[in-house]
Amino acid sequence: MPALIHPKLRVAAVQAAPVFLDIDATIDKSIRLAKEAAEQGVKLIAFPETWIPGYPWWIWLNSPALGMQYVQRYSDNSLVLGSADFKRLTTAARDLRIWMSMGYSEKSGGSLYMGQALIDDQGNVVKTRRKLKPTHVERTVFGEGDGTDLAVMETPIGNVGMLCCWEHLQPLSKYAMYAQNEQIHIAAWPSFSLYRGAAHALSAEVNNAASQIYATEGSCFVLAPTATVSREMHEMLCTDDLQRQLLLEGGGFARIYGPDGASLGTPLPEKEEGLVVADIDLGMISLSKSVADPAGHYSRPDVTRLLLNKTPGDRVVANVMPGMAVADDGMGEPAVPSLVS
Repeated sequence: MPALIHPKLRVAAVQAAPVFLDIDATIDKSIRLAKEAAEQGVKLIAFPETWIPGYPWWIWLNSPALGMQYVQRYSDNSLVLGSADFKRLTTAARDLRIWMSMGYSEKSGGSLYMGQALIDDQGNVVKTRRKLKPTHVERTVFGEGDGTDLAVMETPIGNVGMLCCWEHLQPLSKYAMYAQNEQIHIAAWPSFSLYRGAAHALSAEVNNAASQIYATEGSCFVLAPTATVSREMHEMLCTDDLQRQLLLEGGGFARIYGPDGASLGTPLPEKEEGLVVADIDLGMISLSKSVADPAGHYSRPDVTRLLLNKTPGDRVVANVMPGMAVADDGMGEPAVPSLVS
């Protein structure tokens, strides 16, 4: 019997600043980075958390009232799934023959969510997800995801999953992902330049350690893209000395980790934009799994188990009584019931 062939591929984690609060220009930049990656033979490129149209740093720098000046612009430049803007990304993935994990602020109705999408090299959307629980003041901007967002997708390049930022500090969410035999994990982060020296939990040291531990615990490859804060962003957001101390330029610490926790590829200086690139061999995973598979042979389900509820968190459910018809809302979903004469 011939030996199984494990996928080998070149991957890239983005380290760059978006064109802040500008969806069109940020998509242009995304396509340029994806083209640069494809020219280097990269098969999968991963972008940071809320890359489009950038992370809303003002929520950490001032009162909610002063932050309202950014709200309309941020909403207008957030990404609507299935829109012409979104199709620009899927078309680019198809044309460049590259897999893409994109981070964005998702606009759905009147609400925003911290979204990620996995797009294959044919331009097909494999999965979209939302951050289950926005962190701290992020909850003033974004809504929550649901159990369908803890998903690992079986693909030709391996079993791929995605989480955002401090979802990597949620032990049960991580375990739910490990249990789905994840092989390639996208750990999308914003810049590590907030409250430097004052809040060690937000530091590059701690958060890259979270990505590294995820790789080791889950015996998987981890792509950890991070954004940077550009000079233009810094000048726009920081209007006094205190704010300039709270949020610094740079903060890019993109990394790639192997299933043994080893750092792969060549890191970039924190203010430099570019790609961290590495060649990965999914065959390495079996070596790590043979030692410790936390959701397999290295578990004790008779002592501790996880309940994973994958029911979609629908906001509106139409209950239909006998003798009533349901009108279509135009998106293939039932809307308000009406009496049948």
